[in-house]
Amino acid sequence: MTLQIGVIGTGAIGQDHIRRITQALSGARVVAVNDINPQQARDTVTRYQLDAIVHTDAHALVADPAVQALLVTSWGPTHEEFVLAAIAKGKPVFCEKPLAVTAEGCRRIVDAEIAHGKRLVQVGFMRPYDAGYRALKDVISSGKIGAPLMLHCAHRNPSVGDSYTTPMAITDTLIHELDVLRWLLDDDYVSAQVVFPRKSSHASSHLADPQIVLLETTRGVRIDVEIFVNCQYGYDIQCSVVGESGVANLPEPASVLLRSEARLGTTILTDWKQRFIDAYDVELQGFINGIRDGALTGPSAWDGYAAAVAADACVKAQETREVEAISMGARPAFYPR
Repeated sequence: MTLQIGVIGTGAIGQDHIRRITQALSGARVVAVNDINPQQARDTVTRYQLDAIVHTDAHALVADPAVQALLVTSWGPTHEEFVLAAIAKGKPVFCEKPLAVTAEGCRRIVDAEIAHGKRLVQVGFMRPYDAGYRALKDVISSGKIGAPLMLHCAHRNPSVGDSYTTPMAITDTLIHELDVLRWLLDDDYVSAQVVFPRKSSHASSHLADPQIVLLETTRGVRIDVEIFVNCQYGYDIQCSVVGESGVANLPEPASVLLRSEARLGTTILTDWKQRFIDAYDVELQGFINGIRDGALTGPSAWDGYAAAVAADACVKAQETREVEAISMGARPAFYPR
C-alpha cells in the first residue's frame, strides 16, 4: 500500500522532502500540500509534477480523508498547532524541528500523544540516522572504549546572516547536538554552562561567536561543544568520545584524497545539507516504514521535549554565565528507550 502524505509548508525543507518522497524514497506519495503562500504551494505541485490537492487552509489538509500522514515543514511557531491537530485526527506526523518553540508547547504535544494512546509523532532530528553517528554509537555500545567519560564536540559553520542572534547558536545550531548526544550516550543532561572565548572579527556586532557549551549528564559524563558559526573554512561537525580505555571519533565524510599542485588534501564541505543528505533520506524512509509496520521508532515527541528543556537552560546560561540546572522529570513509560 502506498502511504498518502499531506505536506504543510512548501519552503526549502518542505520542497526538499517532497523531492525526496517523489524521486528517492519508496512507499509514499504526496497527495496534498498547503503553504501560507498559496501560489508557492501551486508552484511546488507543478515543479514536482504532483497529483495533489492544494489546500488553502492547513486544518482542511489535516482533515482531508485522502491524507493518511502529515509532514509539518512550516514556520516553527506553527508546528505545535498542526502537530496537535494531527494527533486529534489520529494521523501520524513527521515534524521538522522545532517540535514547538517552547518546552511547554512540546510538553503539550507529549501529553496529547500519551492521551491518544499510540505514538504518532516523529521529530526531524536527522543525526541519529547518519552513518557516522551510528558507527560511533555501535563502538560505544560494544564497550570497546569502556564507559564514556568525556565528549569533545564542535559545530562549525562558514558564516551566518546578520539576522542570526546569540540565542540561535543554541536553538538553531546546538539543538542537533542536544538531541544526538543524548541518543549516543543513552543519558540525560543535568546541567549546562556557556562560556564565551574571544569574539571572532567575522561575527556581527550583536552576535557572540564562538561559544562553548559545557554539559553534564546524569551519569557524570562531561561534554564540551564548541559552536563557531563564522569559522570561514567550511561546515565541520566533530565528536570525540573519551572512554575509560580508548577514544572513538566521529568519522569524517567520505572524500577523495587528492595529490595535486604540490599539495595533499581533501575537500571540506561548506553546505550542511550535503553533509547530512543521506541521513535525511534514511530518516524519512524510516517514518514511512514505521507507519507501514505499525510502530514509529525515530526521534519522539519526548526527544523533542528533552531537547527543548536543555536548550532553554543553555539560553539561560548564556545570560547568567552560571551553571544552570536541567530538569525534565521522569521519562514516561509510553516512550521506551
